[in-house]
Amino acid sequence: MASKDYYSVLGVGRGADDALLKKTYRTLARQHHPDKNPGDARAEERFKEISEAYAVLSDPDKRAHYDRFGTAPGPGGGGGDVGFGTIIEDLFEGFFGGGGGARRTRARRGDDLQYRLEISLEEAAHGLETKLQVPRHDTCEACRGGGLEPGTTPETCGTCRGQGQVRFSQGFLTVARPCPACGGAGRVNRHPCAGCRGEGRVARERLLTVTIPAGIEDGNQLRLSGEGEGGLNGGPPGDLYVLLQIRPHEIFVRQGADLVCALPLTYPQACLGDEVDVPVLDGKARLTVPPGTQPGQRLTLKGKGMPHLRGRGHGHAVYEVVIEVPKKLSQRERELLEELREASKASSGPLLSSFLERMKKLFGS
Repeated sequence: MASKDYYSVLGVGRGADDALLKKTYRTLARQHHPDKNPGDARAEERFKEISEAYAVLSDPDKRAHYDRFGTAPGPGGGGGDVGFGTIIEDLFEGFFGGGGGARRTRARRGDDLQYRLEISLEEAAHGLETKLQVPRHDTCEACRGGGLEPGTTPETCGTCRGQGQVRFSQGFLTVARPCPACGGAGRVNRHPCAGCRGEGRVARERLLTVTIPAGIEDGNQLRLSGEGEGGLNGGPPGDLYVLLQIRPHEIFVRQGADLVCALPLTYPQACLGDEVDVPVLDGKARLTVPPGTQPGQRLTLKGKGMPHLRGRGHGHAVYEVVIEVPKKLSQRERELLEELREASKASSGPLLSSFLERMKKLFGS
């Protein structure tokens, strides 16, 4: 069907709005429906074409794709298979809807809730206990979620006489729709609960205590069973999910259980080695910089990182070396560096020697 002009199939222009599309489709669908044309293969084929065209043009995403590329979107891109479920709903407006009778009032579980909680890296490392003020809807205690005044019962709907559906003729079809008076339940509440006004739930704020385990990671969720929205008609409450978000730290970047930060060193410190103070989550620690430390090299303080969430011990504090080159030199610093440069000409390191050797092979002596 990719080569077909769906607008021509329906006989409308490209600027046709949703109302015109639906009106045109219904007219054509009734005209060519197989039930109205038994044994007519051409009418059946025409009905399929009309239905396919309407399935694409009535969907904003599919229509935009078709207008741009001239084809209906394929699988995974908005649905390449024509959605006849939607078409039938448009055509029959609830034909056989509701299963042929009133819907029973069933116990319904409450919805789950999500609460976003932001904490610091230090709090994530040590764990904490905190309180949350959570707005939600609790099951009404007076009616237990049924929405009825205690001692009363729902009455049979007078519109559908308890069937949950109303039927009417639409051309050659008999169409059933959910009853507008009772919503398909077949019964109506003439005596709503005063405590919840018939809703079955009441809005409240609940103060909850939640324990955040040490080592929690950004994006982890904690589930508090039964602390979500209240259930209806005796159904259980939903759950509350606390989504943890850890604020960025001024110094450290977390990598699993390790904490990584940049460590600026001077050229002499890197060459000669040194003992330097470095940050850790609990304060400061002493780090040994070995002689000949290279840029980008990682120095580690074991056990100074984050605790493992599901296991024993801690990760490490990792310091990535950055050699800081001064932009301005004193006269004395310049003299010393010039002496060093002259002295370095006689002996080069392995990296420089390898580089010069490759240059020689590439360009000759």
